[in-house]
Amino acid sequence: MKPLPPHLTGAHFLLAETDPAEVFTPEELPTEERQIVETAQKFMDKEVLTRIDELEHQEEGLSVKLFKQLGELGLHTLEVPESHGGLGLGKTVGAGVAAQFSRLGGFGVTYGAHNGIGTMPLTYFGTDEQKDRYLGKLATGELMAAYCLSETGSGSDALGMKTRATLSEDGKHYVLNGTKMWISNAAWADLFTVFAKVDGEHVTAFLVERTYPGVSFGKEEHKLGIKSSSTRRVILEDVKVPVENVLGGVGKGAYIAFNILNFGRFGLGAGAVGGSIEMIRTATKYAQERHQFGRPIASFGLIQQKLGEMAARTFAVESATYRTAAMIDAVMATGEMLDLTDPPFPRGLEEFAIECSALKVACSEALFHVVDEGLQIHGGYGFSEEYSPARATRDARINRIFEGTNEINRLFIPSTLLRRAQRGRFELPKTGPQAPAAASGEPLDRAAALLQGAKQLSLWLMGLSFQKFGKELVEQQEVAAAISDVVIEIFLDESALLRTKKTLANGKPGGTMTDLTLSLMNDSVSLMENRATLVLAACCSGDELEKSLGLVRKLLAWTPVNAVELRRRVAARLCEVETYTALVAG
Repeated sequence: MKPLPPHLTGAHFLLAETDPAEVFTPEELPTEERQIVETAQKFMDKEVLTRIDELEHQEEGLSVKLFKQLGELGLHTLEVPESHGGLGLGKTVGAGVAAQFSRLGGFGVTYGAHNGIGTMPLTYFGTDEQKDRYLGKLATGELMAAYCLSETGSGSDALGMKTRATLSEDGKHYVLNGTKMWISNAAWADLFTVFAKVDGEHVTAFLVERTYPGVSFGKEEHKLGIKSSSTRRVILEDVKVPVENVLGGVGKGAYIAFNILNFGRFGLGAGAVGGSIEMIRTATKYAQERHQFGRPIASFGLIQQKLGEMAARTFAVESATYRTAAMIDAVMATGEMLDLTDPPFPRGLEEFAIECSALKVACSEALFHVVDEGLQIHGGYGFSEEYSPARATRDARINRIFEGTNEINRLFIPSTLLRRAQRGRFELPKTGPQAPAAASGEPLDRAAALLQGAKQLSLWLMGLSFQKFGKELVEQQEVAAAISDVVIEIFLDESALLRTKKTLANGKPGGTMTDLTLSLMNDSVSLMENRATLVLAACCSGDELEKSLGLVRKLLAWTPVNAVELRRRVAARLCEVETYTALVAG
């Protein structure tokens, strides 16, 4: 692969400081892209959120009608190439649109399952002939797409699938047999990307039309949440699929499945940010309207703590999401291809797999925390289905399971880093960690120094663990997950810090961003120290352990800030402006 600028290589954030000028922030969305996001927002406000009951009960034809209306507005065309009727835009605008549609979890799933994992396999792995046949119709909304990977016995172990594909005697068709489970959009989709094993061995992707004889569907799943989406089994009984509908080549399905999941994880994270922003608005409004003991509950310290922490976590994941979006777009714009499938696929699909997994974990867990706290702020009313936190809580829960469980993604991050190090794509330090030099008294400078130490800590923990367990590290799941948590925390903290520094450098008000960043990092120190302690205790003992723990404290040297004051200040400002978006803009 060709060398990329260092800041555009996956996981570079662990190896060096990033210049704030090199990161993209939501405030920098171009006018045209901002208008597209506003179009999505208006559609949600007018057409979707006014019909929640009908959508949640899957009123016949309503979801498909709204889906086609999105096509008329051009909102299925964003990442489709211009050569096939799309706008050829990237992840930055895609993140903003996903955030809007995920304000209703189930509708966000319908949109994301089509525009993300449903359409992207064809977009990035299809032949010109396949794209000519299907992609334009997917872009207009004439066709709806779905992605069929999971089975009853192969969820996290996706490649353990049992669905089989056998070449017909005349060599013109593959005959597919098997059942796919948990398929979003199954009730309405027209085109399915189905993964099966050719001759029981070679994982391969196929484009399967709904109308092919032998394709049928199970009943609608009775789900905890995302009720406005469709989730069914897809049953394949002697389905004849033309050989021209093999996607990416026989035996190349794993490349497609896992690289598409990278972008699927990104999209899920972006959508979760939108859910968090919506719940902050809802909870803030309620906290000001609800009176107890003669005053609004927004005036109480523990409610202010909740609102401040909800905003801080959302600020972190939003910052990391847009940072990643712009890095993906920049690598995609190079046009570099990886010759691992036929046709080759863009390097940008694979380069930021670690960041996409980090976002998937962080955004889904931030969302669940935010909606849970939003429900708590509503008290008993939050437990009633008459108020939105009940539905939002049910909807949010699936995100920690979708697109690879959070446990799988936590294991993926350190194992991928080690594989890249072994292939020369990620340079692990050859010397031990050194405590960073003392920073100036400026809070953001001290935050930057903390991150320098934390980065050294993460790489040191990885090296120690690999020395101790070798290739068996992946089997030490608790250790691998703890390392992953440190890596994720670094990525979130640094993204928030860089966004704040860039805002200040541009001469814009950054007081609230500073409060959010310092509040966030204040909490991160104890989490990282806890995870480091777990790893070290698994890798060493006695005097070596004591010495190592002392080094952890030096690497994570931090004078606590007054988090009570910071969160109260954020909450007060939030109650003034009423929305998260206005909060970070002020």
